[in-house]
Amino acid sequence: MAVTTRRRRRGPRLTRRDKLVLAVMIAVPTLLHLNLIWVPTLLSVALSFARWDGIGGLDTIQWIGLENYRQVFTIYPPFWPAVQHNLIWLVFFLLIPTTFGLFLAHQLDKQLRATRIYQSAIYLPVVLALAIVGFIWQLVYSPEQGLINNLLGRTEQGNLIDWLGNPKLNLWAMLVAASWRHVGYIMILYLAGLKSVDASLREAAAIDGANEWQAFRRVVFPALKPINVVVLVVTVIESLRAFEIVWVINAGRNGLELLSVLVYDNVVGEASRIGFGSTLAVILLTVSLAFIIPYLVMYFRGGLVGREGR
Repeated sequence: MAVTTRRRRRGPRLTRRDKLVLAVMIAVPTLLHLNLIWVPTLLSVALSFARWDGIGGLDTIQWIGLENYRQVFTIYPPFWPAVQHNLIWLVFFLLIPTTFGLFLAHQLDKQLRATRIYQSAIYLPVVLALAIVGFIWQLVYSPEQGLINNLLGRTEQGNLIDWLGNPKLNLWAMLVAASWRHVGYIMILYLAGLKSVDASLREAAAIDGANEWQAFRRVVFPALKPINVVVLVVTVIESLRAFEIVWVINAGRNGLELLSVLVYDNVVGEASRIGFGSTLAVILLTVSLAFIIPYLVMYFRGGLVGREGR
């Protein structure tokens, strides 16, 4: 009995030049990633256990263990107000712009007229840097020439509303400004998720007599679980990394203290306490990873990928 063997199909062999090009294409991004991300991160973790002003050499570093962490949590006055402001930022983002972005995505998913124009107009602020958004809204909130005070008729001396100078108002004013940008980001994420929902699910809900709200709440929204997790992670990161928009207003002071501002003040600012600033950066990183790691675990285990996508 003749034994036949099947030749395995092989792709074209790579030449030495192809291998060199592939090696360069892999090595260069890898080295950049390591040098720009992982090395600074690991150095920050190491320096969080040290006292160093960044002026002298490595021999001037004083290793002090957990002393920086003790000072941050006990005797550093701006820390807890900054934590409170970041929590307010996060809760506000979750409740207002995220909900509104989902609402806009649901409306645009109905194939309205000129829906492309609406999408572009709402998404436009996302392409702007937060610093630019801060400058734009600084003009909007201007006490005398600002749009809001002019609409309210509060442009005369003694009757002005100082939206950015009043510590009781400026945080909420900045939240509105940041939400203007965040809404478009969330809208695009949810719109992509809604496009991937199987149309037969909605048809089945309609046949069962469910109205639009019932179909969305019981059928569509549960199908958006992967997008919901992504939106949660993105919102947490955006609320923690907020820096430029408050820095251009008043350098993150007078009611706008955030953890990112404290990191900058201690590492780059006048304080020049790199070890102490690294401690704040590690705390900020730890809070971020508390949300990012569960997302990655769920993703790689397949919890965020439907069977049809495997």
